Amino acid sequence: MTQTPVGDTPVRSTPARSTPARSTPAHTAAAPHLGGLGLFTVLLGAALPLIDFFIVNVALPSIEHDLSAGPALLELVIGGYGVAYAVLLVLGGRVGDSLGRRRLFLVGMAAFGVTSLACGLAPNAWTLVAARVAQGAASALMLPQVLATIQATTEGPRRARAMSLYGATGGLSMVAGQILGGVLVAADLGGTGWRAVFLVNVPVVILGLVLAVRSVPDTRAGRPAAVDVPGTLLLALSLVSLLLPLTEGRAAGWPLWTWISLGVFPVAAAAFYFTERRADRLGRIPLVPPSLLRLESLRRGLMLLLPFSIGFGGFMFVLAVTLQQGLGMGPVQAGLALAPMAVAFFGAALAGPRLITRFGSRIVTAGGVIQAAGIALLLVTLRQGWPDLGPAALTPGVALAGLGQGFQMPVLMRLMLSDVPADRAGAGGGVMITAQQSAVAIGVATLGSLFLALVPTAGVREAVSTTLLVQLGLIALTVLLSLRLPRMR
Repeated sequence: MTQTPVGDTPVRSTPARSTPARSTPAHTAAAPHLGGLGLFTVLLGAALPLIDFFIVNVALPSIEHDLSAGPALLELVIGGYGVAYAVLLVLGGRVGDSLGRRRLFLVGMAAFGVTSLACGLAPNAWTLVAARVAQGAASALMLPQVLATIQATTEGPRRARAMSLYGATGGLSMVAGQILGGVLVAADLGGTGWRAVFLVNVPVVILGLVLAVRSVPDTRAGRPAAVDVPGTLLLALSLVSLLLPLTEGRAAGWPLWTWISLGVFPVAAAAFYFTERRADRLGRIPLVPPSLLRLESLRRGLMLLLPFSIGFGGFMFVLAVTLQQGLGMGPVQAGLALAPMAVAFFGAALAGPRLITRFGSRIVTAGGVIQAAGIALLLVTLRQGWPDLGPAALTPGVALAGLGQGFQMPVLMRLMLSDVPADRAGAGGGVMITAQQSAVAIGVATLGSLFLALVPTAGVREAVSTTLLVQLGLIALTVLLSLRLPRMR
């Protein structure tokens, strides 16, 4: 049986069937234990928000046609979800630490199901945007509880395996979202069209709720902290002032408000930092404790995670557009082109724990080199074979890129949380996921804007070539930063 992490208080889950219990001393509490079914359940909860971030990409043309939505509204369908999601992640982790992580997981998953239904039934574009914002908020309640629960209920080899599976689930979900979206839109189940990409969440959520009640133990921080209101508001202002203009600016024609918002960002970010540092000095518990950022593993991991996620998010968006608009593939064929990436990513992530034992954190460096080789091969393939390329021709490049990504993301996540105290598990996980999702959104906005700006004048082939070269630069940066990661065995 695993030991209860220091600082965490286990809360015994009510079993489905009452069984006689052995008498135990009054002062002894049962250590929370996350079994195989519980791990599957929380990973299902981790997959849903990430799949939903990308599943909409292939459905946008249908949404535009059915709801008469212009480019700015379509950007909000994607950006509204991403901004709400990123802004509330750290708060979701803090509330879970205080009120109980299983409780917040159940609330978040139920809300995700309700808001998915609202998205699927939306009668017009603005209703869809509002439902997507609410869906992002629900995701922010659910996802931080996954990492915090894993941290609080596993240790040693079991935690290493669970973290590898979490990393594999994260990367696989981002790729699978676009594959699944293409299949659902093409299938047009019951005439639902694009609505199926949201409605499919409802039965999955119902299954997840049933499994969570039966298999996920509840934990919470031993010293619950009050909500840091000033920190929460300033973090929200910082993220909104950065992410909203980046996601909406291109489609809106970069009006004055986008530049004002970008100017607000550094001021709000500085105010957030000094507010949190002052709260820490006064003995309060800030939303993002500066002590967390003093942990070498978390700090250096964040420095690498940001360029990695920017490149990953931009790559997935640009590749989805290139496959359909540049190479003329249908949604299903485009999904098949991405399938080798998903398979390679998952295989690499599962091999991570064994490779770490032998090579330590240098596996991240090797993953960056492999990813760069895959992107370079894909670039050469696109330039030489354009436009007569099918999924098979792209397989070597995308598979190699997925293999490299799979060696990086799970190992990096495990390293970043390795020194986070158990009673800060929710906050630590929230900081990491907020950085990741914000960077993914920035990648979609910046690399996506670069690509779309080049298409009218240079064509899709030159636009995707330029974007892939920028991503190679980001990968080179991650390789250099990986050399400074703490060694891990």
